[in-house]
Amino acid sequence: MLKKQKNLNTKNVSSKGFHEGDSKARTINRIGIDVGGTKIEAIAIDESGLELARRRIASPRGDYQGTLAAICSLVHGIESGLNCSSRVGIGIPGAISPATGLVKNANSTWLIGRRFDRDLSEMLERPIRMANDANCFALSEASDGAAAGASIVFGVILGTGVGGGIVIDGRPIIGHQAIAGEWGHNPLTWPNPDEIPGPQCYCGRTGCNETFLSGPALSRDFALHGGRSLQPAEIVAAAESGDQTAELALVRYEQRLARALASVINLIDPDAIVLGGGLSNIKRLYRNVPDLWAPFVFSDHVATPLLPPRHGDSSGVRGAAWLWPTVECEILVDS
Repeated sequence: MLKKQKNLNTKNVSSKGFHEGDSKARTINRIGIDVGGTKIEAIAIDESGLELARRRIASPRGDYQGTLAAICSLVHGIESGLNCSSRVGIGIPGAISPATGLVKNANSTWLIGRRFDRDLSEMLERPIRMANDANCFALSEASDGAAAGASIVFGVILGTGVGGGIVIDGRPIIGHQAIAGEWGHNPLTWPNPDEIPGPQCYCGRTGCNETFLSGPALSRDFALHGGRSLQPAEIVAAAESGDQTAELALVRYEQRLARALASVINLIDPDAIVLGGGLSNIKRLYRNVPDLWAPFVFSDHVATPLLPPRHGDSSGVRGAAWLWPTVECEILVDS
């Protein structure tokens, strides 16, 4: 049978997570789960952030009970492989409403209106922590990523949608309505005449940052100005090959991103801004955008760096794990 044994000393854990001299016991402090629309990913890390295990499965789209079962299967599978029970953090594409305790604003619509955190806690038979996936991204990059050591970090998601998260002194800021950092549904600031009223947003308003700065928004703008139907990476490649329509689309995108981020700097004055999502792979953004935002920042000097993510696509799932601080680990050993 298996019995639990407290472990407070991890200094003898090798780079693979084994205790020296013990082939059966492993230490792990946290499991992070990233619940996406197309995939659910799980990662196990130790107290230093070392990755010990990773698993990924397709999301059971439209199936709430299937999603609960899939997450439990991932957690139990990792713990079985590592002979250890662990703390679990969950990142979701939405938020838990403080008013109702139910999921709201989720792109994975089958989660909306559900008591997702409590149902998972009951199924896993332990407390869990849950946060918005953009908050998890920001927490990952603030903990041991590109902005490690910075006091105030703004993490940006530029992908199919636009989101953001704020971390101050290692703690994600949730807010009274659980919407802190949701700059994607603020209006584009200092709009040009041809940007008014702006495209229609799924939230019901027009001209949201998301309608100008998401991946689909870049593709739409390129097509609108005489281009063909291309994905963002293809637009970048076309610009690098001398396509002037693609180049101008990227110039407009950079100017809009600079204005939108200038409003963030004016509001929270972060020590660092880290980009995530698919558009964070556009290298020219890091060179051009800081030069463009300076005239819109209410200061005589702007030193805030714009940084690429250190952990790339893994930041969300790592941030979910970092929702738990360093804790004791209960190791399962054969009796």
